[in-house]
Amino acid sequence: MSPKTFVRKRSEAAFQRARRVLVGGVNSPVRAFVAVGGTPPVMVRGRGARITDVDGNTYVDYVGGYGPAILGHCPQAVVTAISKAVHHGGSFGAPTEAETRLAEMIVEAFASIQKVRFTSSGTEAVMSAIRLARGATGRSKIIKCIGCYHGHSDAMLVSTGSGATTLGVPSSPGVPAGAVADTVLVPYNDLAATAAAAEAVRGQLAAVLVEPVAGNMGVVPPVGGYLAGLRKLCDEHGALLIFDEVITGFRLAYGGAQELYGVRADVTTLGKIIGGGLPVGAFGGSDEIMKHLAPQGPVYQAGTLSGNPAAMAAGVATLEMLREKGFYQRLEQASASLEAGLREAAGQAVGGKVSFNRVGSMLTCFFVCGPVVDYASATRTDTKAFAAYFHVMLRGGVYIAPSQYEAMFVSSAHGEDEIRRTVVAAAEAFAAAGGLMQRGAPDR
Repeated sequence: MSPKTFVRKRSEAAFQRARRVLVGGVNSPVRAFVAVGGTPPVMVRGRGARITDVDGNTYVDYVGGYGPAILGHCPQAVVTAISKAVHHGGSFGAPTEAETRLAEMIVEAFASIQKVRFTSSGTEAVMSAIRLARGATGRSKIIKCIGCYHGHSDAMLVSTGSGATTLGVPSSPGVPAGAVADTVLVPYNDLAATAAAAEAVRGQLAAVLVEPVAGNMGVVPPVGGYLAGLRKLCDEHGALLIFDEVITGFRLAYGGAQELYGVRADVTTLGKIIGGGLPVGAFGGSDEIMKHLAPQGPVYQAGTLSGNPAAMAAGVATLEMLREKGFYQRLEQASASLEAGLREAAGQAVGGKVSFNRVGSMLTCFFVCGPVVDYASATRTDTKAFAAYFHVMLRGGVYIAPSQYEAMFVSSAHGEDEIRRTVVAAAEAFAAAGGLMQRGAPDR
């Protein structure tokens, strides 16, 4: 769409209405456009790789619900499965065969998982995995990487204190200091810092928790040997290795990042894709570890809506499509084509002032010179340039996350037409961003 046809009146009115009854007008902060300015379009429907707002503007969508829409919006098999499930009942608070079937598929996909426990969100899955690790080891300390997001439970809302390797301090009001006292922070991709932190709490370390591919400071892949080094380090200290695959699970490969990089976790958290777009999370591991969980063991975890039939049915239908032969190869081809087009558009407009990170169908363009390998390098980006880029993309009919520190998610519904439209919009967007970029003085 051109700026002349980009109408926003209904979205603006709808957002003002929302602000009267919803905090900030949203139910999750990034949706409010605080990082980029302006008001968000209010969406009404999605089909395939495209979504439409209340004004009738249609966008090529790379948010994809922040990851779960790997098949695009409303794939018929998933819609049919959900419809059939809800016609039988929304929630029973009792076992169903659907949750067993989805658990079987997860166990088949992940070599490191023998038993699964479903939750209603990724936050809940990570919170429970940490409790399980502490209960199974009898220890309290958790090593977490700076810039990796693991949900909004108290122990994970932590920021750095002084020094490269440090005990954290709460990053949000309402989080008591005691809640993060046992969370130790280290830089992502820094094995030496992690080893030093583990040595500093020797005998107290329950787990190292990490996104195997960081997706919440923008996409940041692991450097060579990093994940294998974490595996060895945990073995040496008798600690558990927890992979937060809420984003990467079933997105980077059918067996997640663990299949892609050949490193096994002790406990894995999942979400997003395993619910086919409905609210769901899960965590799993070996029989030996999972037996500590109630009702078999003393580590308590429960959830009234966990394993609800609609989400389980959606997950089963989704995974059945993902395991079709050639699915991930086709997804890789589309993702590589998008990256190549964006690189060409950026090169013509802003030269070497942008950096691209892509792993499979996850992609981030950082408005910064040089590689992005951790939180420190990610936060050197020019966020004003990104905001300019974002709004030109939006007016051009391309919907990306309203934050520099998120991923673009490619789905199997993104075809040549969608990618071509994206690259055309990006050429104009990069040009607009380039005009704002300050050489050597990015906005922080």
